[in-house]
Amino acid sequence: MTGNKAQLQRLIFIDRMIRDGMHSGRLANCATMATAYEVSAKSIRRDIDYLKNQCDAPIAYDCRRYGYLYTEASYSLPAMHISESDLFAISLARKTLRQYENSPLYHKLASVFKKIEASLPERISVDPAWVDERMTVFPESRSAIDPTIWDKVAEGLRHGRQLAIHYLKPGDEDGSDRLVDPYHIVSFQGEWYLIGHCHLRREVRTFAISRVRAVRTSGEDFVIPAEFSFEKFSGHHFGIFQGDRDFVVKILFSPQHRPYVEEREWHRDQALERQADGGILLSFTSNHLFEVKRWVLSWGAGVKVLAPPELAADLQEELQKALQAYA
Repeated sequence: MTGNKAQLQRLIFIDRMIRDGMHSGRLANCATMATAYEVSAKSIRRDIDYLKNQCDAPIAYDCRRYGYLYTEASYSLPAMHISESDLFAISLARKTLRQYENSPLYHKLASVFKKIEASLPERISVDPAWVDERMTVFPESRSAIDPTIWDKVAEGLRHGRQLAIHYLKPGDEDGSDRLVDPYHIVSFQGEWYLIGHCHLRREVRTFAISRVRAVRTSGEDFVIPAEFSFEKFSGHHFGIFQGDRDFVVKILFSPQHRPYVEEREWHRDQALERQADGGILLSFTSNHLFEVKRWVLSWGAGVKVLAPPELAADLQEELQKALQAYA
């Protein structure tokens, strides 16, 4: 068998499609398999040639039923060699899928993993059950997404079709109608966001997909500008929001917070500087301060913003308002 894992998965898929077709009486062909797996018919045809020439698969094409079948019912793909670490990775990845339960993507990925597990050898020396018994993945809190909304957004993104959406911003009970050219989808802290050109605002905006109440394709196609890239758009971001101005952020943490600050990467361009009293100074650049503010507040006492002054003033005002609630 080939060492190419992507091709291996396709070969397993083709084998199952041929067997399912033989069982149902509706044989699979290159076109149906290519559509189901979302690859080109040429890729499927090359894989079938590989199965016939390299794996000695007794595959034949039935011209009357327009599909492939095995001429020897006892044939099976060569045994798949899988290491303990590979099996562990598959089992753990299946558990981490829980964080995507708020999107239809979860069910599609779960189906893929079931196919992989079904294709494993009947006798295997490593029992994957211990992963379920001894490892747990707690998903983040997540927003619910209407599957029909997701599918239509994905269609626009995949085929370059403009979307007409009805969008409900936080605190806006009526919402607004927008025409959006979908450029990119990103997942962040349990929410899926659509990045696209908003014709109403005449600029690239970020939309939470869970807040899209209705969507349809407008009938207009679009081309993503050559100068757009998500990396450039997000820039020096801290979280999902973007702004048009960079801020140098400097946050001083007390000694008791230092071990927790040092053990994680909070920003891709961060700098850490230990202080004489045992504290630590975290510095990075961000083009938006809203999520920086929420993050600093989550630390409670023992944190002081040294820069920028706008963030320090905003935090002071927020904390004073919070204290009034307990007065």
